[in-house]
Amino acid sequence: MFCDEVLEAVEPIAAGELAPSPRVAEHLASCRGCAGALDSARRLDALLRARAAPVPPAHFSSRVMNGLRRARWRTEQMLDWGFNLALVAAGVVVVISLWVVMRRSGLTTVSSDAIELLGPGMVLFARRITPSLPLYLAATALLGTALGVWWWAERDTAL
Repeated sequence: MFCDEVLEAVEPIAAGELAPSPRVAEHLASCRGCAGALDSARRLDALLRARAAPVPPAHFSSRVMNGLRRARWRTEQMLDWGFNLALVAAGVVVVISLWVVMRRSGLTTVSSDAIELLGPGMVLFARRITPSLPLYLAATALLGTALGVWWWAERDTAL
């Protein structure tokens, strides 16, 4: 038997969690280094058992858990920002690509002609919808707020 095999079992033997096998006992009897390590481990175990366990400060567990939650939230927040940034970058690439395709294919001249034809109709449409625009904006803001609160509540219960 080798010393490294015995040294792995020294701490459990010293704590009384493991009974030494005959091979380990034989090695401990013949090897002074391993026997000394077992003796040191037994003395250390006795000192630790004689010492009273310290009392944790008030709210120790809640502070540690809050710290862990905050660290996990920060990590998730960074991932969210990175994902959102990647989505924005992909959107910009798509818009620029569409613009380049339209410029090279000549669709911009066709679209400018269509705007000239539809211009008076668009103006009339804009005049009709303008009085209702604040209502639509308020409804959109309310929906966005409700979705934001729902998202926040779901994240809070997941932590």
